[in-house]
Amino acid sequence: MNFLLVGIAGIIGALLRYFLGVYFGQWWFHDFPLATFVTNMAGSFILGWFTNFLPRFKSLHPHVITALGTGLIGSFTTFSTFSVETVHLISAAKWGTALLYVLLSLWGGLLFSWMGYRLGLTADKAAEIVRGEK
Repeated sequence: MNFLLVGIAGIIGALLRYFLGVYFGQWWFHDFPLATFVTNMAGSFILGWFTNFLPRFKSLHPHVITALGTGLIGSFTTFSTFSVETVHLISAAKWGTALLYVLLSLWGGLLFSWMGYRLGLTADKAAEIVRGEK
C-alpha cells in the first residue's frame, strides 16, 4: 500500500513541477533557471514544514506522511535538473550565473528548509495551546 501511495503522490508532484516549468517558460526568458529554483525552494520549505508538522496528527497514517514527503515533494523538487542546468550554464561560459545559481540553491534550500521546519514547530506549539495542553 505504501508503494502505491508514494507512486500516486509522486505523479502529482511531477505534474505540479512540470506545470510550474511550463508557466515560467511562458514569461521568463533569462539565463537563470528560475522555474527549477522556485520549485526547489518551495519544496525545501514544504518538506521542512511537513517534517515537524504532519507527524503531530495522529489521525494521519505514516504511509500518508511518507507519500507526501517522499512521493509528492520528492518528485516535485529536482536535484538532477538543477545539476544539468548548472552544467549547461558552465558549458555556455555563463560562470557568474552558474555560481549564483549554485550558491542561491544551496543556501536558499537550507534557509527555506529551516524556515519550514521552524514554522512546523511554531504551528505545533500553537495547536498545543489551543488544545489546552500548555
